[in-house]
Order: sequence, then structure tokens, then C-alpha cells
Amino acid sequence: MAPSVPATISPPLAAAGTRRGHGNSYAVCRVSPSPACHPSIALSSSPAISSILASAGVLKPKSRGLGLRCRATEEAPPPMRVKAPLKVMISGAPASGKGTQCRMIVEKYGLVHISTGDLLRAEVSSGTEIGKKAKEYMDSGKLVPDQVVTDMVVSRLSQPDVQERGWLLDGYPRSFSQAQSLESLKIRPHIFIALEVPDDILIDRCIGRRLDPVTGKIYHVKNFPPENEEISARLIARSDDTFEKVKSRLDTYKKNSEAILPTYSDLLKQIDGNRPVEVVFQEIDSLLQKMCENTSENKLTKTNGKPPASVDTGSKNEWRGIPTRLNNIPHSREIRKYFYDDVVQATKRAIEDKKTRLQIDINIPELNPETDVYRIGTLMELVRELSLSFADDGKRVKVCVQGSMGQGAFAGIPLQLAGTRKILEFMDWGDYGAKGTFINIGAVGASEVDKEDDMFVLIAPQNAVGNCIIDDMRAMTDAAGDRPVILVNPRLKDMPGSSGVMQTMGRDMRLKYAASFETCYSFRLLYYAGSFYPIMGALRMAYPNKYEIYRRVDESNGKEKYVLIAEFTDKPTPDDITNAFKGRKK
Repeated sequence: MAPSVPATISPPLAAAGTRRGHGNSYAVCRVSPSPACHPSIALSSSPAISSILASAGVLKPKSRGLGLRCRATEEAPPPMRVKAPLKVMISGAPASGKGTQCRMIVEKYGLVHISTGDLLRAEVSSGTEIGKKAKEYMDSGKLVPDQVVTDMVVSRLSQPDVQERGWLLDGYPRSFSQAQSLESLKIRPHIFIALEVPDDILIDRCIGRRLDPVTGKIYHVKNFPPENEEISARLIARSDDTFEKVKSRLDTYKKNSEAILPTYSDLLKQIDGNRPVEVVFQEIDSLLQKMCENTSENKLTKTNGKPPASVDTGSKNEWRGIPTRLNNIPHSREIRKYFYDDVVQATKRAIEDKKTRLQIDINIPELNPETDVYRIGTLMELVRELSLSFADDGKRVKVCVQGSMGQGAFAGIPLQLAGTRKILEFMDWGDYGAKGTFINIGAVGASEVDKEDDMFVLIAPQNAVGNCIIDDMRAMTDAAGDRPVILVNPRLKDMPGSSGVMQTMGRDMRLKYAASFETCYSFRLLYYAGSFYPIMGALRMAYPNKYEIYRRVDESNGKEKYVLIAEFTDKPTPDDITNAFKGRKK
């Protein structure tokens, strides 16, 4: 059975945190360093979040400067190591011991403990604007909406003590929408701890739980009985600690966990909570110690806005190889950054070799807007990385997305591109005011080519039913002359015309024009025909290297790796790929 070669691309990542200055000894001046290795799209419908994030340094305010360039690298001091505050999320079912572990973590590491229940009570009692909104819902017996809770959490995370000491987010997020809100705001932990305890143990813990109304201390009739008869006589059981209510709460917790855990699968550490408290904490403590070491080693202060040298993926000796677990969604930030860096390096090498008509085709499971239009966000993040890397070299980049085509019933744009122009306008384009100076947003067409533009990046140009984008593209490239034009994931195949048949007028000329763009980067996973699991291997080409076919190999330790099995000067056909996997020579 021949492996098929499906096409796909990846959701929000970003890797624009640090920017480079090249050429002579000049660097682009920065207002402030960006702390994130992979900034995501900075979008929020909530004004409260936007203002809070700006004050917290998550959303970078634009520089009022003109993006001037200054001499800054001649006597740069060596980078300094700094300690990054620890960020932890913890989750656990009722009676899993989460509260006890939170207390021990805070005592050991000094993190700020944040739970939504405590925050709600504090905001309501303080009479803040968020608290007033929450109180309206609580007084009417309604659940506080996710957006209000998220505003409240983000507000707390922006406070100076949290920024300095780090945070322990207890039992939040509880829903997929809450998790995605935090992801879109680039709020992400270093580790996600999940306490695992069997249901029968949890139910027993809850049913046997007793509260001392005088001291507030919690006892258990079997596991932790009161010290004397006087205390025993005044103990009370919580009204919701009945079998039926505990079972219902467990079901709710499981449902919420199933919704949010995929978001943090790359950070998830599951801990057996059905052990003595000290033993559980010993394992958690060991994990957090490693996190502290990693964040301290990896967090380097930038010197004059210049980060550590990136890996040049053009050299096979230096290339890190294909990331593993690519069928796991969502991909980790490291995986997404790998692909962004790989694309940027290959494209820069092609531009340095005076290539002016380039095409990027990158298809990984998380990134296919043809199957999920919301995945266009990651594609735009890739475009941002690419554009900012050239802007750092002093190039003026025009980022283009096609507008509405056609007339009457056939007017419109492809679904995958709907709303992308507006998102581009709201994206975080770096901390030195690049947008409007070195980077501008435009459409596809000759009228969009200005004399001050140095290069053009076109986001997923594609034909639509009854309409063809290639004429506008040809006019644009003609106007651009010898300035580089880069197509990112183009879809230039013919679409049905108004009569329901494939467009034929000028088809040969259109296909010839589409083929005039040289591929500088290509990556896609290989599967058996008609399936998307398991991954059989991968096909990669990074300019100026050949097309490389890799086989995915499962190892005895439960891990996997990709092994190079064939190389081709030209893009291999499905038969070439099949023969490579079967070990046949061409």
C-alpha cells in the first residue's frame, strides 16, 4: 500500500520573542525585551484583558519611535543568567489531596497560590468592576461566565507579587474555552500537575470527611479521626458530601479534565495521589526542582536585543532532526518553534542566493486550515516569524492576504481566509513598532506594490469557485520586478467555474505561472493511503538540500525516531516514496 502525502499546517504558535540585527555592527533598537519564546496571536474581545495584559507586559505597547537603527553590538557584554519565576497548574478531583499539596508547594517554593473560588470572594468583597459583574451572576443564581472568570484570573496574574514570585494556579482552567483563552493570551505554565486517585477512594474520603466548625480543621472518621471526644461531638459533615453528590462532582471533574488536558499534554505530569501525603509531595517536589533548573538555565537576558545564535538547519551536521509525537495535538511550543526556525533559515538561504519567486509548503496535523478554518491562526504566526526575521535585517515587508473576488453570487473569499486581514491588524508584531514601519499589511494585486517595499509575503493565495487569484498574483509579481515574492502554503489548483466544470480558459498559462515559484521549504507527513494514523514517515526539503524521505521507527523504550532512507533531487512521486519504504532502488 503506497503512503499518501497529505497536506496540513499548525495552530497558534509563535516564536517572535527575540529579534536579531544583522549587517555591519548595527542592530534594531528595542523598547523592551519580549520574554516569550513563542508569542501567540494577541487577540482579546475583552478591554479589561487588553489593558491588564499591557500593564503586565504580555501585550507589548507599540514603540513611539521610528524603528531607528543604532550602533549597538561592538562592545556587548556577555549574556547573564537570570532566574525565571516558576509557573505551575495543578488539577485534582474533590478529596484528591490537592489543597494539601498546594499548601506544601507554596511553603517550599513561595509561589502565589491562585484559586478562582478565593478570587471570586476577594473581588466581590472588594467591590471591583470584575467583582461587581461576578456578583450580578451569583445573586441571580447563574454561573459566572468564562470570560469574567478569565478577566479575574488574568488580573491577578498581572500583579507585581505574582510577576516576581511565580504562580500556582489551582483548579483553573476548568473548561476548554478557559484553557484556550489563556493560550490565546500566552499564559502557559511550565508544568501541569494532575493528581490521580481511584474513584472509590475519593468517594470514601468525601463521605468520611468531617469539619470542626470551631477551628475549621478537616478530619476523617477512619483515616484522620479527631483527637478527643469533645472535638468528635461537634464535628459536622458537609451537605454535599453524600454519595450521590460526590459521584456527580467526580463526573463533572472528569468531563472538564478530558476537555482541557489535550491543551497541556506536552506539559502534563500525572501523579499517583493514592499514597501518603509526604510521598506524593516528594515526587512533585522532584519535578518542580527540575523545572527550576531548566528555567534558570534557559532564561538568558538579551544583550541589546540580540538573542543567542540560532541553529542553522541548512547544515545536516547541525540539524536537530525531525520532532517526534507529531500526531499528538496540540504540538508543544518547542515543536512549533522548530518548524518556524526551519522555514525561516531555508527561506533566508534562498533569498541570499538571489531567488525571487519562492514557495513554502508546510503541512503538519495541527496546521491544516482546510480541515479546520481556525488553524489559519498558526499559519499567520508563521508568516509573522518570517516577516519579522527579514524586518530585523532592515527589510520592508508587505504581508498580503487576498481580498474579495468575483461579482454577484460569486463574490467573496475562501473560507479559510475569512477575517484574516482583521486578525493581522491586531496581531502582536513585536516590541519595537515594526508594524507600520518595517511591516505593512496589504492585499494581492499590482496596486499593493509600493516603491519602498523590499519584499512581499502572500498568505495562502488560492482560487475560489468561479474565481482565479492567479491573474492578480501575476500582476503583482510583474510590478514587484526583481524583489522577492514568497508564497506561504498556496492552493493554486483549478476550481469549478460557474457551470460546475473545471476552469479551462488559459489553464496551461495559469499552471505554468504557478510552477514558476521555486520551493524553498517543504514538509509533510507520510501515511498509508486513506488514513492519517499511524505516521509512516516524513518528506522534508530545506533549501538548498535535496528532498529527504524519513521512516518513523518505534523504539523499545516507547519513544520514536525518524531515520533517513532516501534522497531525491526533484520532488519524489508517490511511487518513489513507496519504493523507498520497500527498499527498492529507482
